[in-house]
Amino acid sequence: MKILVTGGAGFIGSHIAEACLRRGDEVIIIDNLTSGHRRNMASFIRDIQFVEGDVRDRKLLGICASGCDIVYHQAAIVSVPYSIEHPRETHDVNIVGTFNVLEAARDAKARRVVFACSAAVYGEDPELPKHEGMSALPISPYGLEKLTGEHYAKIFHALYGLETVSLRYFNVFGPRQDPKSPYSGVISIFVDRLLDGEMPTIFGDGEQCRDFVFVENVVQANLLAGSAPKAAGRSYNIGLGERTTLNQLVEMMGRLEGRPFAARYEAARPGDIRASFADISRARKELDYGPSVSVEEGLRRLLAYARSLRGA
Repeated sequence: MKILVTGGAGFIGSHIAEACLRRGDEVIIIDNLTSGHRRNMASFIRDIQFVEGDVRDRKLLGICASGCDIVYHQAAIVSVPYSIEHPRETHDVNIVGTFNVLEAARDAKARRVVFACSAAVYGEDPELPKHEGMSALPISPYGLEKLTGEHYAKIFHALYGLETVSLRYFNVFGPRQDPKSPYSGVISIFVDRLLDGEMPTIFGDGEQCRDFVFVENVVQANLLAGSAPKAAGRSYNIGLGERTTLNQLVEMMGRLEGRPFAARYEAARPGDIRASFADISRARKELDYGPSVSVEEGLRRLLAYARSLRGA
C-alpha cells in the first residue's frame, strides 16, 4: 500500500511511518518541522519520501496524497495553552489543515483517512470512564478544533464515501517525545527531571489521574483503524483503559531507576482536570485493539531510550 503520514516527523507520526515501512508499505511524510524533527526519521528517512511542507498548503497536500491508499493525519498544534494564546493559528492548522487533508484524500481517491483526535473533546464532564457516547464539551480552542475535525471526517464519509476513522488519544508517552517542547507530556518532562537529578513539579496533591498510554499501543490502534471493516465513520478512545496518578508515576520512576525520586508540590492550577481515563471497549470490539504495553513497561523503555540519548 501507499501511505501518507502528515506530521510524520513528529512523536507519534514517526512511529506510525516506521511501522508502515516494516510491514512493506510505500511511505510519504509531510511535515513542516515546527514540532517534528529530522532526527525522529533518522533510522528510516532513506526508505521514505519526505516532503517539508504544511497541511495549510492545499496544493502540496494534493500532490502528496496522489495515489495513496491510506492517510494517517497526525499533523496538528497539540498544545491546549498555545491554542488559548493563539486561537487563530491553531484554528488554521487544526481545522483548515484537517479539512485540506480530507479534501486532498477524497480528490486522490484514497480509501481511508485515520484522524488523530483527542480526549480533550470531553472537557470537564466528570463522568468516568470517558466513553464515546458522552456529549463532547471541549473547554479550549484545541479541544473544539479536534472535535470539529472529527465532525468534518464523519461528513466526508457520509457525503463523499471517504472512509474516515477518528482516534481520541488520551495521554500518549514514549520515545521521541521532546521534553523541551511546549507540546510535551508530563511523563517526558518527569523523565528529563529524573535523569537530571532534579525534582519534578506537581501542581496539586498528585492524586489527579490520567490514562497514560505507551506510543506502541497507539501505533497498533492506528494500523488497525486503517483496515478494520466496521470502523468507517466512527470514533474511538485510544488509551490503556486504566487510571494512574502523578504520585504513582513518580514512585514507579524512582523504583525503575533504583534511586529516590520525589516531587515538589505547588498549588493546583485553575482549570486543570482532576481525573480522566478511557473506556476502550468500543476499540477492543470493533478494531480488535488490545494494548499490550503497560505504563510501567512503557516507562522502563522510555527511561532506557532517554539514557541512551544522553550516552550518545
